[in-house]
Amino acid sequence: MPNNKAAQGRSVSGARPEKRTAEDQPTLKDRLDPGVIQQLKAKAADLKEQEEAQERERKRQAAEARKAELKRLENDFEHLLKTSNLNWKKFK
Repeated sequence: MPNNKAAQGRSVSGARPEKRTAEDQPTLKDRLDPGVIQQLKAKAADLKEQEEAQERERKRQAAEARKAELKRLENDFEHLLKTSNLNWKKFK
């Protein structure tokens, strides 16, 4: 059985089409209008600022909740008894 590459649908010369490298291909940034890029950057900065504001608000609310819980526990007699030193001999 002869090994005929041409019969298999391949070229005999073995020449392959050149692949384009990543450096040769234009990127999305190259294709976009500079005004659109500026809008996207502004929107990204705005979203980041909003996210940071939400994070600050969440931390503030958590701190307020902890402070309110501590204040509630300070007025709770059961909690004070559990956390106090029960060695009454020191006070004689």
